[in-house]
Amino acid sequence: MATIKEIAELAKVSPATVSRVLNQDETLNVTAEVRSQILKIAHELNYIPPKMRHAQNKTHVTIGVADWHLVRGDRHDIRLASLDHIAATMPQKVDVSFLRITCREDADVDGILAFGSFSEEEINFLRKQSDAILFVNSDQKDYEFDQIIMDYEQGLKDMVHYLLDVKEYRSIGYIGGIYEKDGVRIGTHRLMGLTEILAQRGCYKEHYFCVGEISRESGYRLTRELLETDDVPEVLVLGNDEVAEGALEAVKELKYRIPKDVAVVIYRDIETLQTKYPTYTSLRMLPDIVWSTAIKLLLERIIDKRVDSMKVYLPTKLELGDSA
Repeated sequence: MATIKEIAELAKVSPATVSRVLNQDETLNVTAEVRSQILKIAHELNYIPPKMRHAQNKTHVTIGVADWHLVRGDRHDIRLASLDHIAATMPQKVDVSFLRITCREDADVDGILAFGSFSEEEINFLRKQSDAILFVNSDQKDYEFDQIIMDYEQGLKDMVHYLLDVKEYRSIGYIGGIYEKDGVRIGTHRLMGLTEILAQRGCYKEHYFCVGEISRESGYRLTRELLETDDVPEVLVLGNDEVAEGALEAVKELKYRIPKDVAVVIYRDIETLQTKYPTYTSLRMLPDIVWSTAIKLLLERIIDKRVDSMKVYLPTKLELGDSA
């Protein structure tokens, strides 16, 4: 088992400094680079803090869920509330609870599911909360942590094949948004992926692609502007749940019939919202297999003490409904 002394030797600092960093002493006067280096070395050596050394005897595990750039804090999280039944199917017989965590407050958690993109400062904050972290759909370039990578491209290809080849629609438009702040950018992969696939099929039309903010208000405005023109695509792909709320409000106000006048496919993100359109065709970024795999891998780290990191690729899922 790695010791504080070994970490200190590799980081070229004193054992006292290592101890204070690992114990989250914010009064310690060290640079962010030194703090980050200590945390990385501790993780690489599989250092287990004293409070975690008896985790195998745990009867209860608390998993923090971090998705700061994906979910609005003022919305009730239906997905978080639905995870208990997935956790109950895990081979580790422990009671699991889930807690939404933020980058502003320390949390007493045994492990973390981190969704989306995070800055280096935010990753260092997560390291302080737990050494058992699993990133979903992030852009981690190394193998420090477990990761689940979503296969956007195949899901988009399946969707385009269904719309163009099976349903024989002739034109596809997109209403979506992009979030960009502190080096974190969300929304570009699905936009560029769909653009490239349609371009390869000779079906891409730039004026059918409308991009603003990731919000209900933006979805409403962009959709209304597009539908009030003389050239409307046969299918609208809606970039996420929040955009879809506003977009479908505009469709209804302008008295377009779905799918007779315009077909709709909703790109579902982390699904924090209670959807008003459960029967609509959707491309789910995080089907249940993602959540079950994430929980399984994280419990292996916490309870079974697995030390080797894993990177798992999983597909998005096209779910057919009555809107396309």
